[in-house]
Amino acid sequence: MASVGHEEVLSVRHWNDSLFSFTTTRDQGLRFENGQFVMVGLEVDGRQIKRAYSIASANYADHLEFFSIKVQDGPLTSRLQHLKVGDQVLISRKPTGSLLLDDLRDGKHLYLFSTGTGLAPFLSLVQDPNAYARFEKVVLIHGVRRVCDLAYQAFLTEELQNNPYFGDAVKEQLIYYPTVTREPYHHQGRITHLVETGQLFQDIGLPPLNPEVDRAMVCGSPAMLEDICAMLDARGFEMSPRIGYQGDYVIERAFVDK
Repeated sequence: MASVGHEEVLSVRHWNDSLFSFTTTRDQGLRFENGQFVMVGLEVDGRQIKRAYSIASANYADHLEFFSIKVQDGPLTSRLQHLKVGDQVLISRKPTGSLLLDDLRDGKHLYLFSTGTGLAPFLSLVQDPNAYARFEKVVLIHGVRRVCDLAYQAFLTEELQNNPYFGDAVKEQLIYYPTVTREPYHHQGRITHLVETGQLFQDIGLPPLNPEVDRAMVCGSPAMLEDICAMLDARGFEMSPRIGYQGDYVIERAFVDK
């Protein structure tokens, strides 16, 4: 079987001038863990241009979903943003990634720290019943610059709760915490600031971060990863050294920015 296949675009949604998402068909042989990514691309002038994209849909869905930024002069996203239903995209059949629930030690609270399109892998993970079976609370924190960048809000606050299989768990255990840095909003500020000041925990009703009971996953820009890792390390959290080894937190370095 070829390592890359052609899939058909099923839908495209433009959230604003800088963010869009799209869904595609799914090869029946593709198997992945929630939180993993694949290579997505296009054929341009006889060559393949591919980038790593986290899968936003759950591993049991019959389609694939991706969440992307728009880079006007980017070699790939400058073209992907113009996708239309029926177009063909390249998707690798070898998923990978380090945002795996199995690589976290047991705990009480799971914190999902994300900025921008780093939300994508956590969209699949909050649809994973195993997350609610392993942790008492799942806290999804999404930091953005503008209010209009808060994509998937209705999905996270309404649609998930109505899921016939795990909607009750979502209502009881999922805490969605969007925060904005450059416009007025009811949650405002950088994630690290909200943690350092204690505002985050005051808002969600949980105690401050504690490596004895809390676990974390981190996905965002390189600068965000560095800041969150430093914050967790300073509190005594241990990062999983590599795939297949458990830690107090895991990160994903494959962030699409082109």
